[in-house]
This record gives sequence, C-alpha cells and structure tokens, in this order.
Amino acid sequence: MKYRKRIYYTEAQKALMWDRWQQGESLGAIARLFDRHHPSVERILAETGGIRPAHRKRSRLALTLAEREEISRGLAGCASLRRIAAKLGRSPSTISREVNRNGGRQGYRANHADQAAWDRAHRPKPCKLVENRALARVVASKLQLAWSPEQIAGWLKQTYPNDECYQVSHETIYKSLFIQARGALKKELLQYLRRTRAMRRSRHHTQKGADHAQITDMVSIRERPASVEDRAVPGHWEGDLLFGSHNSQIATLVERHTRYVMLAKVNGKDSETVINALIKQAHKLPRELYKSLTWDRGSEMADHKRFTLATDIQVYFCDPQHPWQRGSNENTNGLLRQYFPKGMDLSDVSQAKLNAVARRLNERPRKTLNFQTPADRFNQCVASTG
Repeated sequence: MKYRKRIYYTEAQKALMWDRWQQGESLGAIARLFDRHHPSVERILAETGGIRPAHRKRSRLALTLAEREEISRGLAGCASLRRIAAKLGRSPSTISREVNRNGGRQGYRANHADQAAWDRAHRPKPCKLVENRALARVVASKLQLAWSPEQIAGWLKQTYPNDECYQVSHETIYKSLFIQARGALKKELLQYLRRTRAMRRSRHHTQKGADHAQITDMVSIRERPASVEDRAVPGHWEGDLLFGSHNSQIATLVERHTRYVMLAKVNGKDSETVINALIKQAHKLPRELYKSLTWDRGSEMADHKRFTLATDIQVYFCDPQHPWQRGSNENTNGLLRQYFPKGMDLSDVSQAKLNAVARRLNERPRKTLNFQTPADRFNQCVASTG
C-alpha cells in the first residue's frame, strides 16, 4: 500500500497562510501558493478554529541563548556560579535556578535549556468560561436562543453591571466555541451561530456576486435626504429578497432607525408579485413610520413607480455592487440564515412562521441600540405618532 508523504510547513509559510486567511482568501487559493491541496492548509488553520494564535515572544528579563551558552562555557571551565552571574550581570540565584532545573553542573546544555525554558513559558491564560461554569451555562442558554456572542456580552454587562464574574467578552465566547481544546462550550452550540461553520472566517471574506438588470427612472441613493443617512428620524427602510431553493424567496425589510424587521412571503421574484407583497406590507404601518425604501438594483423592483404611486413611499436604489449602502438589511439577511439556511425551500414557509422569526429578531438586544431591542425602540416610535 502506498502512503502519501506528510506535508510539513515552516513557520514562515504558516505565517503567510494566516495572513492570507485573515485577508479573506479561500483555502484553495492559499493552498495554490504552496502547490498543495486545500486539506493540508485546512489542517493547520483548523487546529485553532480559524483563529490566529497569539504571537509568542520572550520576556526581556529572560535569559537569552547567548547567556546560556556563556553559562555552559563557565561550567565547563569550573567557574563558580557567582563568578558566572557577575560576568553576565545577573543575580547568583538566577544562575543557580537555571543550572539546577536543567541537568546540574554536569548535565547542563545551553540549547536544551533554552528550548525547555521556551516550552515552560507557554502557560495559556485560564478561560473564564471554564472557571465559571454558571456563566458558561448562561452563555449556552442565550446561544440556544440564537443570540450572537456580541449580544450576549452586551446583555451580561447591562444585567450584571457590578459583577465582573458574570461579564465576558464576545471574543472569549467565539474562541471557546471554535477552539474546542478549551473545553468551555460544547461544539454543538456552533449550530446556533449566524454562520454555522467549523472555522471562523475573516470579516473580509465574501462570496456574494451581483447580477442586476437595468431599471428605468431609478432615483439614486445619492439623492436620498441627509436625514435618512444619519438614522436620526424613523420611517426609512431597507429591503431585499432572501433566496432559497427551487426559485423561492421572501422579502426582508429593516427600519434604519430602530433596526425593526418585517418579513413578507412572496410567491415569485417577478416585479409584479414582489411589488404587490410590498404594497400589502406597507399598508400595515402608520404613514409616519414608512417614508422611504432603499433597495439594490434587482430586477424585482423594475415596477417601483407603481409601488410609489400606491403608497406615496419613495424608493431609492443603491450604487452597483455597494451592498454596504443597505448595511442593516445585509446584516439582517445574514441573521435570517440561522432560521432559513441556504438550500432551504422557502415556498413552504408560512407568513405566520415569518412573523414568528421576525419577532425573535426584534426581541434580541442589539449593540447598536445600546442593547435595547428593536421592538422596544419601534414601539416607542409608534406611541409617539399618537
């Protein structure tokens, strides 16, 4: 039986891997740099769940390899420990401990002692979620409600402002999920994250493309009033279609000021069907809370003028390949993938189910709202309209 030769990477090659991974490149693209297949690269990155290990460096107070070689020469010349310490400008007790823990006067070897010191210095900081199991249970329960680590960390800070034992950063939660060697949170909890992957992806990674048709009489987002841009006034929405299998889709709407979410069932992606669904959704809200709608350049909005005529709501269109101009809606569509994963047939999802999912999102605390919920903020706006 023929065995494949095991691949070993140098530290410099591993550093290049991590650089490219953090820049958002795929495993395949990184592997091609080394003329290898992607599993060999994945093996390296998966050891720490796609999270780059912290760079280790020696303490400025630690003995150097050159000093250890001087100790070895001094011992070979039968010099006293005090004499060696004086020559190096070190305390005699430092030299004594160094020699005694590394084989004594007869067995001391500089290279072995230096490597042993480096290995002993690797003392990872204990994970807070390992030491505080009660906190770990609270975090796990919130993850099972599909809260993000950032939402959990913010909620804990607000709920227990004077108890640091019940506060933890979102990065600690992420690392506890992706680095299973910590033993803090079970791997099964990964399924509740917005992105259900085994390794953490760079924020620069994207797989989204653009294929949009020409739409007549578009009003550019650049003509949108400044009051919409700064989110100071409620009533301005962002929208898009979330696609599933078998040519199925749902319409997603997010209010910019409160981040309140509405979902609408649509039976096709043709413009007439989508516009009819959006008109029906718009009539459910007070006029004061639906003043404009920002959409991308998808052909489903080709009949946007009919929507404006029926609702008196102006539609603004983003620039080509500028999804961040609808940032709230893009983020919400990512959250919705927890409930409607890619490949799911959305035609089987009822409007009641969509309303239930929207309610769950609207009842999540949001960092951008100072960890209030979109539902609370939106209800305040409704009350203010009288």
